[in-house]
Amino acid sequence: MIHKAALLALLATTLLVPAAVVVPGTANARTASVSRAGLQVVLEAIGPDAPRDPTTEIKLSGSLVNSGTEPLNGLRIRMYYSPQPFARRADLEAYQAGQTVPNSWCCESFVQAPIAASGKLPWAFSFTPQELKFSGFGVYPVMVEVRDAFGQQVGSLRTMVTYMPRETKVVRTRLATVLPIVDQPRRSGDTTFADEGLPAAMAPGKRLGDLLKIAQDTSSAKGLTWVVDPALLDDARAMGEPHTVRVKDRTQQRPATPQAAQWLSDFREAVADHPVVATPYGDPDVAALAHNGVDDATGTGIAAAAIIARETLGRDVITKVNWPVGGLIDYDGLDLLATGGVDTVLLNVLNLPPVTPPVTTPDASATLESVNGPLTALVADAVLSETVGADTSAPGAALMNRQRFIAETAMISSEPVTTARTVIAVPHRRWDPDPGYVTDLVETAATLPWLAPVTLDAIKRGKGVPVPRAGLTYTDQDRKPELAKQYLTGVKKVGARADLTAAITTAQDLDVFDLALLRLTSSAWRGRTGGAAPYVQQVAEAIDGRIAMVNITGSEQSRLRTLAGSNGDVPISVRNELSGEASRIAVRLKVTSDQPDLLRIEPYEDKLEILAGQNQTIRIPMTSTASGQTTVTVQLTTDDGRKYGKPVELTVRTTGYTGVALVIVGAALVVMLAAVVLRVLRRRGGRRPAAAPPVARDREPAATES
Repeated sequence: MIHKAALLALLATTLLVPAAVVVPGTANARTASVSRAGLQVVLEAIGPDAPRDPTTEIKLSGSLVNSGTEPLNGLRIRMYYSPQPFARRADLEAYQAGQTVPNSWCCESFVQAPIAASGKLPWAFSFTPQELKFSGFGVYPVMVEVRDAFGQQVGSLRTMVTYMPRETKVVRTRLATVLPIVDQPRRSGDTTFADEGLPAAMAPGKRLGDLLKIAQDTSSAKGLTWVVDPALLDDARAMGEPHTVRVKDRTQQRPATPQAAQWLSDFREAVADHPVVATPYGDPDVAALAHNGVDDATGTGIAAAAIIARETLGRDVITKVNWPVGGLIDYDGLDLLATGGVDTVLLNVLNLPPVTPPVTTPDASATLESVNGPLTALVADAVLSETVGADTSAPGAALMNRQRFIAETAMISSEPVTTARTVIAVPHRRWDPDPGYVTDLVETAATLPWLAPVTLDAIKRGKGVPVPRAGLTYTDQDRKPELAKQYLTGVKKVGARADLTAAITTAQDLDVFDLALLRLTSSAWRGRTGGAAPYVQQVAEAIDGRIAMVNITGSEQSRLRTLAGSNGDVPISVRNELSGEASRIAVRLKVTSDQPDLLRIEPYEDKLEILAGQNQTIRIPMTSTASGQTTVTVQLTTDDGRKYGKPVELTVRTTGYTGVALVIVGAALVVMLAAVVLRVLRRRGGRRPAAAPPVARDREPAATES
């Protein structure tokens, strides 16, 4: 028997329709709206989910809520229905959008008591499928309408009842529910956080805390696949250890944050029995990268995702499946994914639409051609995806969306097909869900007799005739939200300097700044690159700081070298102040003379391999053609000749002392030899025979006197 509503209250100007389930091309008519009189019709209970017998009692109940400042009275309520089920999903969509109304009614009641301001009164209806002449398996519209004393409709509530007679035989529809847990970059460098907001986001009742609760509450559920950005897991791990935080222009040391470590541990345990698909590290905007010539980042992100996810979750994850931003990609982006090892993409139906509107719901799988050959495309169902990710904050919205989910899946399974099909539900990327609603939806899907929950990795190509699809459709409107060219140009410049640090390291693992650069290309910065600017600046500063740690030693005052003579060696030392991983370096030293006609650099071995914390010296042979001072420029380079760090100028003073000394020595020798010769000659002259004694002469006789 039909009960005429223990209806104690009914809206006065509101229309409550299933909350936040948006179908492309329709208005969001499935949210609660408030009438001029401030009255809402709220659905609070409906069931059972899928009555199987014609005599099963079905109950609807809720409240009339007066959110206005004046009492409401003189209202009456009536329930409309149709004994014919919806023939197509499009008919259900039109009904939810308010374009059609049921053609039968019953159960009119008057609200005798006024509804006080800020008050509410309950209402209820009950009936059986037999009483409303529901016949076969299908979805039947039910509408609750409220009219005022003048007979004007002041509010209505559109929902539906799914009826499946026990003898009904259908091919179960495989349902894959994909739940994303994607955040935003929280760090600039690998150990420095831009702020301390991550633990707060992980708290119970906050977004990441709610996602963890869903994972915990559905840990044993069937048919769930998680999509995770490994950068989030990496952030949790880094914050769970001693780390630094950027505070204004300085960094401050922080101890390990237990909440972050616990969140990561709990999530690892909660998803242990579910397949996990990893986005490329940092969830980069692949389409924007493809359109701006940043081709290497996608493959690097995929490789990094496998490594980081294995380290943080303790097991391998799926990196061959990619879910581009919004489920939208073009062939340029698809080729980047394919060359990075992706063989399956999860897409929005708008990105890969059927050539003509199909009569029945197509299987989710399709084929796409890429530069690496054919790829599998998995096309998500728009309505189911929006229903799972619905905003359920409005009163009654959770229940209304739940009814829509049940109805849509039943409509798919009731379609006249003979082969099993797969449909996929995936909410938007950074959804903020109600854990109770999502958990209930997952549990409900497992109990519906027309569904078979499956995981994403279990989906196989449909055996039936595939629905012809138009190929990838990527419009200018789709391209507009991408990371802007100007922003990515700045990131590319930072990346070019980061490549220098990678070029001189001998480590074979990930380059030092790979993860930091991937965080800069994250899709989280779409529409808010201003918020990313400090991250770009901090990464650039970190790169410059690392480059400066490999340097040519010597202060400004000691950059004078003396070349004693026309040729000789000038020692130049290089110091490696790096520490930790990737700290052993290999660089080349390029020395050039500013005046090669006066000072010539002779051939030398230019390669240095230096361990962390050590110096190495190269002696540079030089030849001078004149005395004086000449400037030489010393530049470190990578193995392929790119400049590394700033050049250093040295002044080389050439004295010419060696030539002068030879002249002096030669002159001295000449003088000395001359002196020796003179002495020899003198000695020889002193050796003549002695003179003979004088001969005695006879004396004359003395003169005589006369």
